[in-house]
Amino acid sequence: MYGYAGKMLFVDLSDRSCEDRPLDETTAKNFIGGPSLGAKVLYDNMPAKADPFGKDSMVGFVTSPLNNTGAFFGGRYTVVSKSPVTGGWNDSNSGGYFGPSLKKAGYDAVFVKGIADSPVYIFIEEGKACVLDASEIWGRTTSETEKWLRSKHGDRINAALIGPAGEKMSLISAVMNDTHRAAGRGGSAAVIGSKKLKAVVVKGELKTEVADRDAVRDLNKLMAEAMKGPGAGFAGAFGTYGSGSGFNGSVLSGDAGVKNWSGSGVADFPEEIHSAVGSIGLDQFKTKKYNCSSCPLGCGAFLSIPDERWDLSETPRPEYETQGAFGSLLLNGDAASVCRCNDLCNEYGTDTISTGSTIAWAMECYNEGVLTREELDGIDLAWGNGDAVAELCEKIGRCEGIGEILAKGSREACRILGKGEEFLVTASGIEEPQHDSRLAWGLARTYQYDPTPGRHVKGGLGMAPSVNGFDYDSTGEKDRTGVVNTEIMNASGYCLFGNAITPPGHKENLISAVTGFTYTQKEAFDLGLRSFNMRHAFNLREGLTRKDFTLSKRYTQSPPPATGPLAGITVDNERLADNFFDAMGWDRESLVPSKGSLEDIGGLDNVLKDLYE
Repeated sequence: MYGYAGKMLFVDLSDRSCEDRPLDETTAKNFIGGPSLGAKVLYDNMPAKADPFGKDSMVGFVTSPLNNTGAFFGGRYTVVSKSPVTGGWNDSNSGGYFGPSLKKAGYDAVFVKGIADSPVYIFIEEGKACVLDASEIWGRTTSETEKWLRSKHGDRINAALIGPAGEKMSLISAVMNDTHRAAGRGGSAAVIGSKKLKAVVVKGELKTEVADRDAVRDLNKLMAEAMKGPGAGFAGAFGTYGSGSGFNGSVLSGDAGVKNWSGSGVADFPEEIHSAVGSIGLDQFKTKKYNCSSCPLGCGAFLSIPDERWDLSETPRPEYETQGAFGSLLLNGDAASVCRCNDLCNEYGTDTISTGSTIAWAMECYNEGVLTREELDGIDLAWGNGDAVAELCEKIGRCEGIGEILAKGSREACRILGKGEEFLVTASGIEEPQHDSRLAWGLARTYQYDPTPGRHVKGGLGMAPSVNGFDYDSTGEKDRTGVVNTEIMNASGYCLFGNAITPPGHKENLISAVTGFTYTQKEAFDLGLRSFNMRHAFNLREGLTRKDFTLSKRYTQSPPPATGPLAGITVDNERLADNFFDAMGWDRESLVPSKGSLEDIGGLDNVLKDLYE
């Protein structure tokens, strides 16, 4: 089968058994890979309502057909599990080199259940897998762990692993690869930690055969030309300054979060401050670029920042979300502090969005007199105090003192401490990304009702700008079309930044060139709908209905900023949702898809049986 290794690995850590299972062609064609294939496998193999931290809970590391094929921008893989935060479906993808390396080691996916009796890691080398002792690396940071693994297995390995935060089951921990690439959000790393699994380590040089190598080369050439054409400005900015190239503009427009989302624009975060933490300001410290696998853009970089407080001589450049979470959201204009926090999150394995946002919640609580300095272990969490932010970030990574509570995320910390609910900004308990739905109004539906809530990289209306009085009634079909495009992108392993430059139909043509699968226009559209409904069906089986998908009022209504670009703006998120549910053929309250809509999509017999038989 072209584009695939043709087999998946199933590991039970309770008895340390490893089982190969074939990936059949029908499943591959219907679900492609990534979160789509992951949802199909977990739905079929994981019992409903399983405890996320129990033996029956499964976590998956899933590649995509574009991995290890040389297809430009085709290097992303996905981690899937049940979320201990939302109680429903969770997926998160990452770039770097792990996804292609897993294919080189002979597998399309690894699925893990059970709980080991002591720390372990999974080692895979060219189609053979085993479970090995990890007691020597349990408790080590991500870079220390990678160094140890390379000393034992050689420099040609790659690993997806957790840091100390994941080991301690922090709900805001992340799965790390290549030391600074992260599959964060939703608690999958905590699930991995609950299994006493430190890492999945892969090694191999197996080739992935493609159906039409010449077509892949031609499509790569088209992409290279597209990067010089209308996409040249985007590609140039991202290639030079990274994902944060537009950070300063996002602050000015009201897109980036300011002062825990209570502020807006330069009125609260002046330009002379936010310029320091933006990528253009950081560019003076750049030492070298970083490209993920098969990426012609190279939005990553390493910096060397002179600072007396911390060693930042070789630090990864923070991404846009990190600049917002540790910069504007905290009124922190200390560039070294932002980079230090980025380092700490990488080393301890915590998600930068949720970590920075949880600190922002605690910071507002402190400045409003809800939390005291004593409750924060003596830390003076005044707005903009970069030293204090870094100190608290490290406590969260170590899960020490107040950091042990904050490592559970802002919603759970609020529950434990019994105060500060009015300052939460979450979607079903997931801290929200650095794109304000009062500006990009379509994101309100995506944040709230995507099967994986609180993500800016999921499909829908996306970054369409808000205008008071816009036509809500026209959003349903546009929202559904946006979902389909993003589902195909994520299932194929294609990068969001490549997708922003891509000519229409490009990634679908890449999928066909790699796999040999052909799709009519309707079949391609159904591919995206099937993926979305498969992820959604997991939530339905867990008993989730509309009332379980929540969105903090601050982010849509209560109250809008008094000044700045978002002054007075509110968003009717539930009306947007109604339009989307109608377009999808779902019941508005139960969110159950109609039998006819599922039958029309095809390939969802298991879901139809559960819902209608």
